[in-house]
Amino acid sequence: MDTVLETTSRGCRTLDPKPATPVLFAHFVLRSSNIQPMIDWYSAVLNMHVVQRTDYICFLTYDDEHHRLGIVNLAGLKAPDATNSGLAHVAYTFADIGTLLSTYARVKKLGIAPARCIHHGPTVSIYYRDPDGNGVELQVDRYATKEATAAYFQTEAFKKNPIGVVFDPEAMVQAYEAGAPESELLKMPEGPPAQGQSR
Repeated sequence: MDTVLETTSRGCRTLDPKPATPVLFAHFVLRSSNIQPMIDWYSAVLNMHVVQRTDYICFLTYDDEHHRLGIVNLAGLKAPDATNSGLAHVAYTFADIGTLLSTYARVKKLGIAPARCIHHGPTVSIYYRDPDGNGVELQVDRYATKEATAAYFQTEAFKKNPIGVVFDPEAMVQAYEAGAPESELLKMPEGPPAQGQSR
């Protein structure tokens, strides 16, 4: 009798019909004919390490997630270009402006230069291209809270210029090292709207 009741009880379950949001952005996967330089680049720029690698695929992570990036090893692929539809870039947020600038300076010494540096208003962003030409954005939020950052998207300033203003990372590094307060470093500079696609 107990077994019958237990089985019936376990069978009385319905799926929730309401939309749900993910709890985590887990990983993305790239296809490449250039796998070792890709592994080296992501290891250098994002401090990733290899979790597992086979002839077909390599899994990498930078935290306790089992993998944040997969790179599939396929021969004969063409690099992406701006005339194709698809992913424009992926973005990674750093803890503060000092960490972002330290990363910029560190990878510059490895010969990895940014493609663009744009203060978007809500974020300060440095864009790179990996060895296959995929876009990678390294950013820091301008405001202390997610709510304040999100609120900037509703301002007239952002509606007027949703891309932002180009900035000089070397000048920002010098200002940081000279002791400029973080509030000054995060302030949006004067200048014309950045041209072309960045988002």
